[in-house]
Amino acid sequence: MLKEPYSKEDTMSVNPSSSLNLFVSDLHGRIERYEKLLRLIKAEKPRRVFVGGDILPHAFSFLARSGPSSQDFLTDYLRPKLLELQNTVAADYPEIYAILGNDDPRREEDGLLELERQGLLYYLHERVIEKNGYSFFGYSCVPPTPFTLKDWERYDVSRFVDVGVVSPEQGFRTVPVDSWTIRYGTIADELNALAGNRDLSRAAFLFHSPPYDTGLDRAALDGVMVDHAPLDVHVGSLAVRRFIEARQPLLTMHGHIHESTRLTGVWRERMGRTWCFNAAHDGAELCVVRFDLTHLDEADRLLL
Repeated sequence: MLKEPYSKEDTMSVNPSSSLNLFVSDLHGRIERYEKLLRLIKAEKPRRVFVGGDILPHAFSFLARSGPSSQDFLTDYLRPKLLELQNTVAADYPEIYAILGNDDPRREEDGLLELERQGLLYYLHERVIEKNGYSFFGYSCVPPTPFTLKDWERYDVSRFVDVGVVSPEQGFRTVPVDSWTIRYGTIADELNALAGNRDLSRAAFLFHSPPYDTGLDRAALDGVMVDHAPLDVHVGSLAVRRFIEARQPLLTMHGHIHESTRLTGVWRERMGRTWCFNAAHDGAELCVVRFDLTHLDEADRLLL
């Protein structure tokens, strides 16, 4: 369901003098990556930081039914670190926009909302925030995967599932979802509801899934067969691709497929007027995409 935009009189601290934006994704609770990101924020003082999902430690997804809560990570690590950052950089504290990803239990959504209430970040899934002439949207869901945690999975454009994939109607969830949404909800419908009839020419979308059949969604599935059928090596969202092609937002940001850039050599693509960036990475380093919203063609990618 579409949430209302935040008030334009929101008083969260922001660095108005900086045009720098940072984008990261798929940190998976790895402390060394978070520490590098925090040091970079202190050094470069960006205006905005976008965090594109899969932010919690891997183990919590596998133990999502009965294991320790990843709230421990949010309250015992991330909250103190953000408070320390806020105290250190003061008026230069950036706007931080975050979504969860398919590896993050949705039961931890309340933890991010609590960080939002404390003025430390904005939780963006199925929301739009309008600031300084830009609109920032977030959407966490991905098409069906082979994994069993289904909190952030939807059918893509129809009730089709590919070979080797577990249907959204199977697996388990950490929060209840109505049966109609599980059986008939699609990414295509939810994106249309989120965007409505808005002008997206100055909109940035924080997605977890990349668009289908691009240099951003290439998985290491070459030659893999299930029941004698080859798997598609492109595993992004057709709905996301069609949405970008039809609505042409200014910018879209993606993660999810860690190895894609290594396999394709591509971390950004242009689809019409829209720039699409990928910050997922399958190496040990922290991957950061740096950009200015007014000069997206000059964006760069760092491995730290």
